[in-house]
Amino acid sequence: MNEYRWDDLSVGLKHSFDATFTSEMVADFARLSGDINPLHVDADYAVAAGFPSPVIFGMMSSSLYSQLVGVYIPGKYALLQGMDINFHHPTFVGDTLTCTGEIIFMGGALRQMEIKASIRNQHGKLISKALIRAGMHD
Repeated sequence: MNEYRWDDLSVGLKHSFDATFTSEMVADFARLSGDINPLHVDADYAVAAGFPSPVIFGMMSSSLYSQLVGVYIPGKYALLQGMDINFHHPTFVGDTLTCTGEIIFMGGALRQMEIKASIRNQHGKLISKALIRAGMHD
């Protein structure tokens, strides 16, 4: 976990990391979130809807944005304030997702920043992009 302080950060600072979701993780997310939509939990339903397998929850893949902020930039002293997320392509169990973020704005008396972020799969397809607003509590 990074422990950046405000003075350590700068516009242009980037970080990327990879993640892969398992079927057990998807089942756990369904249980924890209460979202039991069959597109996510029923293989026969997902195939009948035109997908190769159940679609990973959008909010599950977007949890990588929380990890980006809380672990990498800025890390330990982060205060996640908001996200605007646009979804572009579904993702499936076993996909390798790369989450990338870059600080594009820093300022204000409250030490706020904006991070432009995206998630792509192992084929380079854009899964989602986000504008993340965060602050610091150190």
